[in-house]
Amino acid sequence: MSKKKVLLIGWDAADWQIIWPLIKAGKMPALEKLIKNGVYANMSTLNPPYSPMLWTSVATGKTPDKHGILGFIEADVEKQQIKPVSSLSRKTRAIWNIFHNQGLKSNVVGWWPTNPPEPINGVMVSDFFQKQYQKSKGFEDWPLPDGVIHPESFKEQLKECRMHPNEMSLEQVLAFMPTYTPQKKEEKNEKDGGVFTLSKVLAQNVSIHAAATRLMRTTEWDFMAVYYDFIDHMCHAFMKFHPPQLKGLPDHIFERNKDIVNNAYQFQDMMLDRMISMVGEDTNIIVMSDHGYESGNKRIVKMPKFAAAPALEHRQFGMFVAAGPDIKKGEKLFGLSLIDIAPTLLHMFDMPVGKDMDGKPILGMFNEQKKVSYIDSWDAMPGDFGEHSKLPQNTLDDEQVMQQLIDLGYIDKPDEDKKKNIKRAKCDNKHNLARVYLGKSDFATAKKLLYELIEEQDVDLVPYFLELLNLTVKEENYEEAAGYLAKLRGLEKTFLYTTDIVEAKILVGTGKLKEARVVLNKAIAQKPNKSALWYELAKLNLAKQFYKKAKQDLEKAIAIENDNARYHQLLAHTLVRLEAHEEAIEHAFISIELVNYFPEAHYTLGEALEKMGDLENAKIAFETAARLKPKQHHRANKAIENIEEKLTDAIELTDKVAYKHRENQIVVVSGLPRSGTSLMMQMLHQGGLTPLTDSEREADVSNPKGYLEYKPVMSIHKDNSWLEKAQNKVVKIVAPLLNFTSPAYRYKVIFMTRDLTEVVMSQQKMKGEAKTLPLQLVEKFKKQLQLVNIWKDKEPGVELIYVDYKELLNGEDATLLKITDFVGIPLDIQKMKGAIDTSLYRNRVTATNESSTES
Repeated sequence: MSKKKVLLIGWDAADWQIIWPLIKAGKMPALEKLIKNGVYANMSTLNPPYSPMLWTSVATGKTPDKHGILGFIEADVEKQQIKPVSSLSRKTRAIWNIFHNQGLKSNVVGWWPTNPPEPINGVMVSDFFQKQYQKSKGFEDWPLPDGVIHPESFKEQLKECRMHPNEMSLEQVLAFMPTYTPQKKEEKNEKDGGVFTLSKVLAQNVSIHAAATRLMRTTEWDFMAVYYDFIDHMCHAFMKFHPPQLKGLPDHIFERNKDIVNNAYQFQDMMLDRMISMVGEDTNIIVMSDHGYESGNKRIVKMPKFAAAPALEHRQFGMFVAAGPDIKKGEKLFGLSLIDIAPTLLHMFDMPVGKDMDGKPILGMFNEQKKVSYIDSWDAMPGDFGEHSKLPQNTLDDEQVMQQLIDLGYIDKPDEDKKKNIKRAKCDNKHNLARVYLGKSDFATAKKLLYELIEEQDVDLVPYFLELLNLTVKEENYEEAAGYLAKLRGLEKTFLYTTDIVEAKILVGTGKLKEARVVLNKAIAQKPNKSALWYELAKLNLAKQFYKKAKQDLEKAIAIENDNARYHQLLAHTLVRLEAHEEAIEHAFISIELVNYFPEAHYTLGEALEKMGDLENAKIAFETAARLKPKQHHRANKAIENIEEKLTDAIELTDKVAYKHRENQIVVVSGLPRSGTSLMMQMLHQGGLTPLTDSEREADVSNPKGYLEYKPVMSIHKDNSWLEKAQNKVVKIVAPLLNFTSPAYRYKVIFMTRDLTEVVMSQQKMKGEAKTLPLQLVEKFKKQLQLVNIWKDKEPGVELIYVDYKELLNGEDATLLKITDFVGIPLDIQKMKGAIDTSLYRNRVTATNESSTES
């Protein structure tokens, strides 16, 4: 692709859930035009979703642990104070530094954080440019300090682009809230229902827009990046008034403010329209946001008082749109992350991508598919990168920006104790770093940082214990998690955090399913609109194989939160179990569209496609699942092998028997208790298979030839690591425990069947219990047989044959040949016959009949 101009526009917090209805109503025509002439997608954010961290990741292609911006503020130990993060806090080169080195000219306007501006080839207007009015009495007394713009020669022409809130007419401000009627028209203060807030945010973004369009018109540039915080700030101030009306919100306040968020989006679209009109046909345009913003039932009327609480309403997905001469038209892309932007920009300008970047180029957006070139690291390259050679003497007062962060609720008001402020800032940033590692699934590093934090004195420990609680649940370390939950509840009597979901997970993890159900049902009764509760209840029902109930739960969760990839994946999984394969495929696709890097969703898609007979695409889905999973995906690997065999050997889709010997296979003898499993173990042993047994259970009157059992089998639900010892051997595992086998191995299951009445009565006789036939137990065993049938179908590493107990006792060659063919190695059939003692069965039948007569 040829080198062309690129315009990157950042809309902080822009969300498709607001955008699509406005586009449908014809109220965002500029963005709609770009979508029709380009590509669009969800843009996945990072954790934690704090704007300075995220926009630096956009500019560097790296996660915060690498680029160094870890929050809104940082400690200045030398001056014994805290200060806003700055461009000096970043410890890796941004995209504009690389472009400077490669001879491109860049304009960067308002990007957060870029103060003090770097001496790049082009113009950099820092994020302090529009924020210098707090101490001024009015716009007549509003100087623009030095050190806000590079080069300084642009200061005079750009300072006229700024707009002070007091320059805003009331009519301009009230265009966003047309039903507002002030007592006095000239009133615009903090108590006027949001007019001052609106005018302040509007003035700042108009200032950014004016500076950006001035530079677009008066300078030469190859790359331009412009950042707007308009939508984000308007959402933080007014989203609680957005329709539908939240409970407890007075009607007159709702009516006055309900249109503000939509009007903010439309105003942002007007600014976009102006920018589009100013660029030529040689310009590729990207519009994106760093995260979304809750506009539904997760909105918060009264924000809790703790650090960065406003980020609670940030959603996982932002938006992405790209259009231009190098971009495809009319396509939707999948699996994008904001760390992909910098590598994509490098690729657009035919520059190599740093191997140390966490993102990757978005190749699917381009008309021309060009091979990506790589470099180890741009940070290791010598030369001029437009960086600060020495610390600039910034004349700005950081207190002004600090006050804005306080006003927005991103930080608490600093304490008078400076040492306490520094300590809190350090702890907050260490906590944010731990959350970054959690997002990267580096649990060990995250846990190390959190352990250090809980040893701190005179700080709020609740967030750290809460993080450890969630982390240990993810690790399935439920005993440790239970300890943290108890610790949390002891730390704070008025506990502000909701822990019902994590409590339910702990209960499930420790086998207390009934208690977990009580917790979830109680929480649902109090908060029926919390989608995560329905999701957890669905998982509980799946564990009990109540598929119809799980489906209903997931449908309720999706009705509340329809763009949650986990919900759609689990619904697809459930639908496969219910044999609703077409519907399962639909929800699996939705899940993948939302989060492409989701191996479970690809695996579920493969399951459904295989059931539909689409083997080629099923194989692709399984291969994708195996590729995406960080660790080996045993189920996907086995499923791929099965499909390859079906494609080459034309085996029936429903046939679980491949009649092939598998290296290191585990032969399992299973069935209901007293169905002939011990006899089968004896026969296989005599026939030449080595049993996995510890001989702890001795022969008795019910089984005089012995059981050939292995005691750890009874604890397989807690520990199945011993299965490695069963490779190339035969082991007995009763039917209810089959579900706890590991997907890491191949299994040949010989499942013994027997008349259920005989099975139950034999068990009753063995236990010396009542001689009547317990019908409930018969029904329970029928259900168990159905569950085994479902289990064998869903597990790609399992092959299974059913062997009737009576046919086995008859010693028919056909039955024994079926077994040896299934196992896949020669067995001595005559010795197998020698293990059969039909007198034992006759004795049991007589006893059963006598019991039936007596009853």
